[in-house]
Amino acid sequence: MQQAISITGISSISPLGISSEEIWKRYKDASHCISFEDFEGAQTPIALLSTEARQIIEEVRKENLHYEALDDSVLYGIFAARQAIKSARWNSNRDFGINIGSSRGATRLFEKYHQEFLKTGKSSTLSSPTTTLGNISSWVAHDLQTSGPEITHSITCSTALHAVLNGVAWIQSGLADTFLVGGSEASLTPFTIAQMKALKIYASNNRSAYPCQAMNWDKNRNSMFLGEGAAMACLEKGSKENAIALIKGIGYATEPLKHNISISTDADCFQKSMKMALGKTPVKQVDAIVMHAPGTVKGDLAEYNAIKATFTDTLPALTTNKWKIGHTFGASGILSLELAALMLQHQEFIPVPFVAHETIPEKLNSIMVNAVGFGGNAVSILLENPVKN
Repeated sequence: MQQAISITGISSISPLGISSEEIWKRYKDASHCISFEDFEGAQTPIALLSTEARQIIEEVRKENLHYEALDDSVLYGIFAARQAIKSARWNSNRDFGINIGSSRGATRLFEKYHQEFLKTGKSSTLSSPTTTLGNISSWVAHDLQTSGPEITHSITCSTALHAVLNGVAWIQSGLADTFLVGGSEASLTPFTIAQMKALKIYASNNRSAYPCQAMNWDKNRNSMFLGEGAAMACLEKGSKENAIALIKGIGYATEPLKHNISISTDADCFQKSMKMALGKTPVKQVDAIVMHAPGTVKGDLAEYNAIKATFTDTLPALTTNKWKIGHTFGASGILSLELAALMLQHQEFIPVPFVAHETIPEKLNSIMVNAVGFGGNAVSILLENPVKN
């Protein structure tokens, strides 16, 4: 890192809620946000937005005639972005860059318009502009009235953390002083669920206390399920007085594909990304890691092996939020970053309730956040508490 990068605002909309107070309260509660809904005749575990959150999204949709035609992924992004810049106290005259990613994009609308085409052989006028991936950042920029660069990308499940990397790169290059970064995903649709089930990684209709067993290293079946939501973070050059957290290190890596969805047994990509993010920081100074840990047998264990190889005898405390809110694809990394920022802010580690944690840190100064997606494209980001304990 050439210079300090401050996170001055962060906000989300997810099954946890819409305000930082509500979200932190839900994190401290050991219950999950899973419900079982019917998808093509099968009861399927998912994590939906709350009724209140859905009502707010519908209110956003009705604000503007153009918004009525937009996918939920765009509206989630608009709402989270508004809250983030409010938290950062960015005024309306500030121009800033925007990089919001999504693994799937306008899934609901794409499925709707494709069905329309199969039935009629024709497509609606807005079927193309409302399903392009770029319309997420474009509409957020329109809503916030900023004229900075607008970027939307898809790098599977590490998408949002790649957005953070891009924001850092733009700021460190001198091309921008501020960047809004994040991810948005509205993937709870029949075709998307069917795709995950076809891969044999989706959780079964298991109504046990904790259907998703993320970080249970001894599980013998995949327990991943999907959630939805968006989160945004405001990045600024330098160490700001109102910083929620400082980005101390960034790391990224890919590994050669040996299978369409898996990473190597010891997650070589994660080992490289974590070491890059650490830089010269001693491993013993990292207090906790928010793992990607989607709840799959191979994915969870590979990341754990990588952490053991990187940190050897000084393992940080490990946690994840997938057991609680599911896997939100491209938005998952930024939601994990939000959890890390909240833990730094409140100086409290959030454990996984069904995991025996060997150590619970009393103080939190540095937390690493991991994300990886299909193709072994890992990202690791090291956050630091702006106020040292």
